Amino acid sequence: MEKIVFTPEGGEAVRFYVLEQTRIGGSDYILVTDTEDGDGEAIILRDTSSQDEEEAVYEIVTDDEELNAVAAVFENMLDDVELT
Repeated sequence: MEKIVFTPEGGEAVRFYVLEQTRIGGSDYILVTDTEDGDGEAIILRDTSSQDEEEAVYEIVTDDEELNAVAAVFENMLDDVELT
């Protein structure tokens, strides 16, 4: 499982494990969790960076409609995962 490190401005680095990624409507999304094994907290992130940026910039998806749509796609991609 791929591990990525997020470094918020002025904050400490946070490590996440990438469960899956997809592209919907021109936006890239990743499903990450805070634990490598077992039941961890899952978060859906949207890539908000432009193509000319060296590093990706991700934001947590908070809009309920967008979150439900993307979660449904990830649930279809991962048979053993239920996102609630």
